[in-house]
Amino acid sequence: MKFTSTDKAPAALGPYSQAVSVNGLLFTSGQIALDPATGEIVGSDVQAQAEQVCKNLAAVLEANGLAFTDAVKTTCFLADMGDFAAFNEVYGKYFTGKPARSCVAVKTLPKNVLCEVEVIAEMK
Repeated sequence: MKFTSTDKAPAALGPYSQAVSVNGLLFTSGQIALDPATGEIVGSDVQAQAEQVCKNLAAVLEANGLAFTDAVKTTCFLADMGDFAAFNEVYGKYFTGKPARSCVAVKTLPKNVLCEVEVIAEMK
């Protein structure tokens, strides 16, 4: 196993890694809308937060020589399913390869953010 650590994405908030690769797959931890430089939440609506989430995921993918087109599966967590369409607008700009996806509403996300996304990607 190889563990990812990049300062271009937020540091883990607990005892976990930004990502782990094993057997040709990269498993990212869920990313939320934290600015990696300040640790502060970026954006007050789901679209702004989703943009930051995707920037954070891009940094983790890039640290492993990967891009969004290498994603095979995502899991998306929303604080409010009413934000589904607005979230999808941002998500669709990044995940153009249309990986498999689950999207669920949850009661609460870390730091009360509006969305979180994790990715499984194929290593090159």
